[in-house]
Amino acid sequence: MTAIDVRSADGTRLAVRREGTGDPIVLLHGSGGGLHSWDPRIAHLADSYELWIPARRGYAPSDLPPGRKSFQQEVADVTAVLVAVARPAHLVGASYGATLALHTAAAPLSPAGPATPPALRTLTVFEPPLFASGPRIAPLLDRYRDCFDRDDHAGMFAVLNEVTQVPRRIAAAFGPPTRNPAAELGWLHDLEALADDSPAFVANPAIPTLILQGADTWDPMPATIDALAAALPHARRVSWPGQSHFAPSLAPELMATALRDFFADGGSAQQGQGL
Repeated sequence: MTAIDVRSADGTRLAVRREGTGDPIVLLHGSGGGLHSWDPRIAHLADSYELWIPARRGYAPSDLPPGRKSFQQEVADVTAVLVAVARPAHLVGASYGATLALHTAAAPLSPAGPATPPALRTLTVFEPPLFASGPRIAPLLDRYRDCFDRDDHAGMFAVLNEVTQVPRRIAAAFGPPTRNPAAELGWLHDLEALADDSPAFVANPAIPTLILQGADTWDPMPATIDALAAALPHARRVSWPGQSHFAPSLAPELMATALRDFFADGGSAQQGQGL
């Protein structure tokens, strides 16, 4: 593993892991994640690809946002990483990281410091929670911030379940959440960006795109993915039977296989189901 520091346009320092050799893939983690979020997939990909794994701003050891976080800032962060890669890369995002990947792909290429990032080769998104953005999130952000200030761990977890709309039976099955102060801080900043985001999703049909989902993920994610697929009619879509929003961690080989197949086919459109 190689550790790299990348500076975003506003000077924010981003900690980045680099693993493996081959064509580059930039991997964007979801909320509550960090440098090790992609560990289950690394073993399946690092033998053929060079993996660039940033800790998004607000997640240690990267810097905290200087104020209220926005997707505009995070797109600048990803752009800085792509400049550091210095070659056309595959961009992959999971959950919140998938929403960020969509924003990045839709943004016009602009210089990050003295350099302009190479064009993206492909885009892969796993279940971006596009329903969890805009004015609906603002009061949930306020409640979460109040719980955060009072160090009310259970309260923060309850608010997060409202944001993601996890059914109670599923949340209960996981039992009491493990205390993770770093993740709690990261969630706070992610909610800031979501609250200020447009509820309308963004897409770039010019970039070959792979849409991944678990066939058993709860509502309203299926309708969200249907809408995204309708906006990207040439995208490849893969749905894994028996899997949900936790598929990247519980069945990492499914994502690795889907990525390998997609890249091998040059990002061509093809519908299918994972096995």
